[in-house]
Amino acid sequence: MPSIFDKLGPVLTRYNEIEEAMGRPEVATDFEQVQILAKERASLESLVDIAQRHQKLAGEQEDLNSLLEDGSDAELTRMAKEELDSAKQQLDELEAELKIALLPKDHNDERDVIVEIRSGAGGNEASLFASDLYRAYTRYAQLHHWQVDVMDSSPSDLGGLNKIVFEIQGKGAFSRLKYERGVHRVQRVPDTEAQGRIHTSTATVAVLARADEVDVKISPDDLRIDIFHAGGHGGQNVNKVATAVRIVYEPTGLTVICQDERSQYKNKSKAMAMLRARLYEAEQEKIAAERSETRRSQVGHADRSEKIRTYNYPQDRITDHRVGTSFHGMPRIMDGEMDELIDALVNWEQESLLAESLAG
Repeated sequence: MPSIFDKLGPVLTRYNEIEEAMGRPEVATDFEQVQILAKERASLESLVDIAQRHQKLAGEQEDLNSLLEDGSDAELTRMAKEELDSAKQQLDELEAELKIALLPKDHNDERDVIVEIRSGAGGNEASLFASDLYRAYTRYAQLHHWQVDVMDSSPSDLGGLNKIVFEIQGKGAFSRLKYERGVHRVQRVPDTEAQGRIHTSTATVAVLARADEVDVKISPDDLRIDIFHAGGHGGQNVNKVATAVRIVYEPTGLTVICQDERSQYKNKSKAMAMLRARLYEAEQEKIAAERSETRRSQVGHADRSEKIRTYNYPQDRITDHRVGTSFHGMPRIMDGEMDELIDALVNWEQESLLAESLAG
């Protein structure tokens, strides 16, 4: 009878081929080829580890079965039965682990991310909530030792944010933060509300995988680049010197602006990174549209117009509408301790993918 562990045979074969290839002198001196092979080898390591543990457990199970068949020593037979039950449980757990490991990977998971938060309905309270979300994500990044770099921002009058765009650099940043894409709704009593009435407002979060130049080919002829004086915040130097950059991708009219840096060169570099990320996302969405509805409905690919979460401050409750689960401890979560919430979303998506693979 075929076993899911049979799928590991070709993986081990390929892993050994890579190891052998990387040991050849002609390959070892080819930096680009070594990088390609090392990346592929790293992608197989978790499966190789499962294969090695399976081989060990399968060998133990075979030895224990031999003892049971012999049956000449009653005490050994009893011990063998107990150990066989334990080995079977470990194999079942390993099979479940393998099913997760074999699920299709999001090839963007290891990328850095560009996050854009915009205030939505609710006026000043919406901009204050957008600022709270920005702080939560930056604190989350700090807890994971990721680097945060602001690319563009538009403060509101009361100290909130009408919009902020920032990059988070760190291993696995996209794999964790991709679940934040969508509309976030807050219910709380604003500081300016004298009657103590609960106010509802929203903020929209977009999460883009950072794209490299090799991912998105952009012809300079397709760009219109405008240099202008930054307005508002940023200090006198920003206002006196034309450093703000606006880039228009003329085939579609897509426009990005960056004005937070005092250097025109830095603003242009950040604006190009934003443009590449948006064009890359558009291409990814085009590919996703060609997949089945089930595949597109993954939680990690929520549409930015979809209401994904409600933050109810009076009841100290955050409810994620995709998984139908509520979390308590609002101050702690909004201070960046979001792993419990994100783990629930990761598990939900894995279960959805497992159900899809079994149905297919």
